[in-house]
Amino acid sequence: MKITLLAIGKTDNKSLESLTEEYIKRLGFYVPFSFEIVPDIKNSKNLSEAQQKQAEGEEILKRIASSDTLILLDEKGKSFSSVEFSRFLQKKMNSGIKKLIFAIGGPYGFSDVVYQRANGKISLSALTFSHQMVRLFFVEQLYRGFTILRNEPYHHR
Repeated sequence: MKITLLAIGKTDNKSLESLTEEYIKRLGFYVPFSFEIVPDIKNSKNLSEAQQKQAEGEEILKRIASSDTLILLDEKGKSFSSVEFSRFLQKKMNSGIKKLIFAIGGPYGFSDVVYQRANGKISLSALTFSHQMVRLFFVEQLYRGFTILRNEPYHHR
């Protein structure tokens, strides 16, 4: 199974970007992983919230094949502990999925079309984080999930 993280817009914080890259590198020992940045929508300041979500949604959907499994990182999604998330990953791997895609939406979330296409939603927290921080938190949790599955000492129970 291949895993991809899609995120809207570049990170302007070099420290967060560096930490994110460190966990992406670590993930390479466990699973084929890619991180794709969906470019910011041009002239977004001239668009309504709905228009911006629609434009971002179109860009996200261009990157997803019909056979891909799409999981949205969304505040209304299912919450997991780290151990539960590792079990979620194991179930996805066991199901024969070829490509699992996680997506982080723009500042206003996802368009209705993206919600309709999604195969599920996960919430990282009831708290709100910047989209730049969510990238780091998610790749760290993905790494943690794989170390849990391998009974490695990274996660302390």
